[in-house]
Amino acid sequence: MNLNEGIRAREVRLIDQNGDQLGIKQKREALEIAARVNLDLVLVAPNAKPPVARIMDYGKFKFEQQKKEKEARKNQKIIQLKEVRLSPTIDDHDFNTKLRNAIKFLEKGDKVKASIRFKGRAITHKEIGQRVLDRFAEACKEVATIESKPKMDGRSMFLIMAPKNEK
Repeated sequence: MNLNEGIRAREVRLIDQNGDQLGIKQKREALEIAARVNLDLVLVAPNAKPPVARIMDYGKFKFEQQKKEKEARKNQKIIQLKEVRLSPTIDDHDFNTKLRNAIKFLEKGDKVKASIRFKGRAITHKEIGQRVLDRFAEACKEVATIESKPKMDGRSMFLIMAPKNEK
């Protein structure tokens, strides 16, 4: 952002510290007005015709901007993608353990990728893996929505579930 002597334009549309428009002024005159009230002349809209300059305390303005950005970063939720690996021949107990973990992740607000890795000749029976993933999705339907249906990627099949929005 251009300020004080760094402003190149000959004339600027001037706004004072209270937000009132003072009209179009020469750069030198605008700098004098800013100096009189002990503040900076900051170019806020350099592409306008003529450019818009505002009289403000630049240090304070910069500090407020940083505070707003920090607050915005603090409030945003980072959604992670957690993976739960299953196998086509998974037993009930193992299945339930993986299911509990997936539900825990979903309740925490993370997305879950349930994947099945086919080893050896198991890849010839993709429908078994499909059934396991369908069963998994059915068990999670209370807390999750299916974002992508089960699909193959190389030797593995996966589906992605996102937590349901409770608003």
